[in-house]
Amino acid sequence: MSALPAGYAAHLSRDRRRSVHTVRAYQATAERLVRFLEGHWGGPVDRDRLAAITAADLRAFLARRRTEGLTNASAARELSAVRGFLGWAGVEAPRLKGPRVKKGVPRPIAPDEVVALAEEVAEDAAEPWIAARDWALLLLLYGAGLRIGEALALTGAALPLRETMSVTGKRDKTRIVPVLPQVADAVARYAELCPWGVARDQSLFRGAKGGPLAGGVVRRSVRIARGKLGLGERTTPHALRHSFATHLLGRGADLRALQELLGHASLSSTQVYTAVDAAHLLDVYRHAHPRA
Repeated sequence: MSALPAGYAAHLSRDRRRSVHTVRAYQATAERLVRFLEGHWGGPVDRDRLAAITAADLRAFLARRRTEGLTNASAARELSAVRGFLGWAGVEAPRLKGPRVKKGVPRPIAPDEVVALAEEVAEDAAEPWIAARDWALLLLLYGAGLRIGEALALTGAALPLRETMSVTGKRDKTRIVPVLPQVADAVARYAELCPWGVARDQSLFRGAKGGPLAGGVVRRSVRIARGKLGLGERTTPHALRHSFATHLLGRGADLRALQELLGHASLSSTQVYTAVDAAHLLDVYRHAHPRA
């Protein structure tokens, strides 16, 4: 296969400083496109050959991907990745309208459900220190609005937690977030019980065997707990971040402040939470207003 996808991946990692997951996904898209074009055109694909790509070629590629079960949202992401790949290769992407994607609204979790979820996950833990770890981690996601990857990237250097903490998010962007006393206490309790210690240059949250805690372990624990509590499928670790944002907005936080707390590069990424708050207010109105 052409070396172009690997070169694109190196560019994303080295020059654009994209996450490992993003690089892997975009490289896979580039490989799929090149593989398709080699069969579609009947020959190898290099930069010069790629410059001849047409809108019809892209439509044929997306049609093939559709037969593989791609949804509208996935097709839109695929097309975006293709455009990025072509742009890197110095090729002007043909004008092609992407599929319409209904903009989803994050589903927040009520504060009492957050506590119940964290308690259930902790109660299912095999050992007391793991229970303390899970409780501290989930409170941190909800209390500070962290992404799961940001929390798992913390090292012992973050301790002791004070009123604020520095977090490195997407594209290595650093932000300052507030830390609730309850969160700081929970993390301190976990650090006290952790049998592997909390060295400054090692992962703060450890797995059962002492290595860095994997996100899949956390997601699996939350999935089991939400089933026992009867919570919806959208009750995930990331939903705790949505809840953090929605609850702050409901208490009067302005969008600019929320944008900084969440580490969003664009204000438009933050504005989606206004839809959540409006939906909640409408629900309250319908249930409480005598004329509703």
